[in-house]
Amino acid sequence: MSTEMPKCYQIATMPPTAASSSTPPASQSSALPPSHNATESTSDVPDCSSSEQPASDESKVVPSRKPLLRLELRDLSSSGSRAFLRLVHASAALEDAVDAVLKLLYKNMRPSCIPPTRSVTLVLRDMDGVAYTTGLDLDDDHKEIHLSTKYIEFVPESRQKEEILGVLVHEMVHCWQHSGFGSAPVGLTEGIADFVRLKAGYAPPHWKRHTDCDWDAGYERTGYFLDWLEKDHGADIVRKINEALRECQYDAHKLWHDCCGKGIEKLWEDYRKSVEDECDKSESSSEDITDQKGQEDVPAQEKDQPAPPEDHRTPREKARRGGNMHVPVRPGTSS
Repeated sequence: MSTEMPKCYQIATMPPTAASSSTPPASQSSALPPSHNATESTSDVPDCSSSEQPASDESKVVPSRKPLLRLELRDLSSSGSRAFLRLVHASAALEDAVDAVLKLLYKNMRPSCIPPTRSVTLVLRDMDGVAYTTGLDLDDDHKEIHLSTKYIEFVPESRQKEEILGVLVHEMVHCWQHSGFGSAPVGLTEGIADFVRLKAGYAPPHWKRHTDCDWDAGYERTGYFLDWLEKDHGADIVRKINEALRECQYDAHKLWHDCCGKGIEKLWEDYRKSVEDECDKSESSSEDITDQKGQEDVPAQEKDQPAPPEDHRTPREKARRGGNMHVPVRPGTSS
């Protein structure tokens, strides 16, 4: 029998050159959450209806198993690593990210409906891209979040802490969300991750609503769409979507009609119209403010002065009565 230690226990002790794979994963913002076999029997699927005693907004959602949180440093020499260690308390940041994700995806649901994630390891290393999430080959209940120290260096110093925390929340979603056994559109799973980041208060200043794309363009584009769905169709829409992807493969017609009562094309059309109407109102409001400001710039004494009466005199009459207009008189005519 081999005495090699299982990979899942090598996380905190392996040297940087002994990574879990000889070829690191392609750099990307994140990866689909690892999923279990879709052919498994669903006869023992837990009941995920709302719990009998709903939790308050402030209470934490507690999973059946508290995950072990780890930090692995593969790069201590870069300014990105130093910035992370200076600005972020790793254990608190990971715990807060877990709490935010579970609250937004599993509030008022039974713990048995939450994925059995056993550990989350944050790996700081020099790599291209921003971050990605993966599961260990031997057991995908053990997750790894790889965060680029090179990216941290790129972020302006005044925003480094908020950006780190926002990226951690986004990637933590992939440790706990359902994905229809990997069949859900990547844009949807990434959109849910950015929706959670948005609701957790970590939306960066460059984010904005986009309608010049498809609904599943992903990230903040889909995240803002999901945020609109919650405001227009109920505050638990994203939880319903996540739950629908727990035990079934993605079925667009069934999922969107069951959750929102409409097809995804009609929902996206309604969202685009809503954003356009909001932009029109904003532009109209800006014009009104500009007009009002222009009126306020006129001196008060000018506003109160009545308009001068219309002068019906001829030019000759104006000249005779001391007007400032000179009209020459031809010889031989009386003045």
